[in-house]
Amino acid sequence: MYKTYFKLARSPFDLTPDPNCYFPTKWHNEALAALYYGVRQHKGFVVVTGEVGTGKTLLLRCLLKLLKESKDVAYAYIFNGRLSPTEFLRYILSDFGLPASGKSKDELLIDLGKFLVSRSLRKMTTVLIVDEAHLLSADILEEVRLLSNLETNDDKLLQIVLVGQPELDEKLDSVGLRQLKQRIAVRTLLGALDVDETKGYIEQRLRIAGEGPHPDPLFPGPTIAEVYRHSRGLPRLINTICENALIAAYARRLPSVTPDIIGYVAKELRLDVVYSPDAERTERHNEKKVQRAINTILDQYAALRRPIASHSDLGAPAVVEERTHEPYI
Repeated sequence: MYKTYFKLARSPFDLTPDPNCYFPTKWHNEALAALYYGVRQHKGFVVVTGEVGTGKTLLLRCLLKLLKESKDVAYAYIFNGRLSPTEFLRYILSDFGLPASGKSKDELLIDLGKFLVSRSLRKMTTVLIVDEAHLLSADILEEVRLLSNLETNDDKLLQIVLVGQPELDEKLDSVGLRQLKQRIAVRTLLGALDVDETKGYIEQRLRIAGEGPHPDPLFPGPTIAEVYRHSRGLPRLINTICENALIAAYARRLPSVTPDIIGYVAKELRLDVVYSPDAERTERHNEKKVQRAINTILDQYAALRRPIASHSDLGAPAVVEERTHEPYI
């Protein structure tokens, strides 16, 4: 629609994670290097966390692209964390090309162990990659920890990569998962873009989409500043805002995207309603405190309703006389 109008070969701000559109910020370069280093050096556990929309899945696509170039690497890629432990194991074996249907959990573990040992003897690398790992239950995270026990005297047989939102950090920092936390060899955080990186990100996307030289840029400086203000440097939001802004500019037959269009798009997308993870955690904490208080009151009320033992009747329950009082006037 707008591509012909703005002389673009493709949509520059597609939401589909495309490794060809990888933008090398400090955060992303460090995270990708940590992922690749952890896998190739057989460090065992690697964890990457980042807020929603920071580009975690794109980072994994870039890692997978690098791993595919290596002939000695096999990987299982799981993006559905809402599985039972047995379903989780079946998914892993199926992704490795092993038969898994109808097998019990112990049979799955035996087959996986043989597969890992066979590859280790041939000096090959085997990787388990879990996207959206913050959705994993405590049972599956414990299963993941047990999988890390598959090792020789000097090498980890299975390299495990966990990628997820900050809730994953909260789970890993919990007392119940302290054994898993101690096994993490590499742990890194993926942050948002700053204003200069946002500018470079938008310009790179437009170049990839085929934007040629223009006397006036499609996204001028003040417009990019507005994009950054409303997106807070989150790549996914940058893409969403810019895509809608191009549609709006096309509809108004404007030669470029103006700052007021960004404001209009942000309002339409309700980006003024800012999500706060800290506020949500505080609200959950307050809800738990209120529930505990309610439970305490209910327990006390239940205790008061129980029959009171008579001091004169050697333990026989006393009859509690109910009296009806006249209302006060």
